[in-house]
Amino acid sequence: MDEKSEHLAGLSSIRNAHEANASDAPAPMPAPPPSSTNGKSDALAIISDIHANLEALTTVLEDIAKRGIGNICCLGDVIGYGPNPLECIDLVLENCQFTIMGNHDFAIFYEPYNFNTAAENAAFWTRQQFESDPDKPRRNRRWRYLGSMQTRMLTDKFLAVHGSPRRPINEYIFPDDIYSATQKLAGIFDRVPHLCFVGHTHVPGVFVEHPDFYSPADLDNRYAIGSEKAVINVGSVGQPRDHDPRASYAILHADAVEFVRLSYDVNVTAEKVRSIDALDNFLGQRLLEGV
Repeated sequence: MDEKSEHLAGLSSIRNAHEANASDAPAPMPAPPPSSTNGKSDALAIISDIHANLEALTTVLEDIAKRGIGNICCLGDVIGYGPNPLECIDLVLENCQFTIMGNHDFAIFYEPYNFNTAAENAAFWTRQQFESDPDKPRRNRRWRYLGSMQTRMLTDKFLAVHGSPRRPINEYIFPDDIYSATQKLAGIFDRVPHLCFVGHTHVPGVFVEHPDFYSPADLDNRYAIGSEKAVINVGSVGQPRDHDPRASYAILHADAVEFVRLSYDVNVTAEKVRSIDALDNFLGQRLLEGV
């Protein structure tokens, strides 16, 4: 199969997944990859919104390994904004049990949808990086991986999407929605079986059906799982927006969800962004401020 055919096959996979999700057909959870931890932990690490930030991703993966967690899933936006899309997609491909399609991942195949100028330019630059890799098998492997991403994943324990259960790729669920968009939240919770993990806003925390929202600080970084429905945002590995520049991810334990924050060398990533003409300097500066 030539490069063009490989690319078209990826497009077809996304279209088929998107059409299937429109009817709320749950996707089966793939079998976990062989674990290098010899079953030390039954916990699941949930990461999201890496945004081509290699320094943040490697810091998070090292922390997950130190904790003896063998299974990882990703809620999307592996790429976009940041300076290391190829390295990040390769690490996610090798380490994650499954990866959900995010809006920036989607933009590599289609035109960027409702993106500002900086995000749009970053998407086109990222696509160019994918297409210009001279190693054809490696290049095609990445295209196939992007094309195979589901827009939602339903397991026996949780639902996973990038944005929301209603519009998996693009809908934001903001903390302020508990005051200003209660009908929106009611519609979202109608589609939540029990637990739903999301990313997209880059702001970690837990939404409950009342409606209410609890930040990790409110919960002392641990949400006890009960019978109530909950939408849990795991935050962003590579571009936090809660005024805390540290990388964010979550761990699903048998009885609780743990929120984790990790410091990494933000200046290295910000300098990489500044060195690439196609990436807006703001995309590096915001990493320093966590916005």
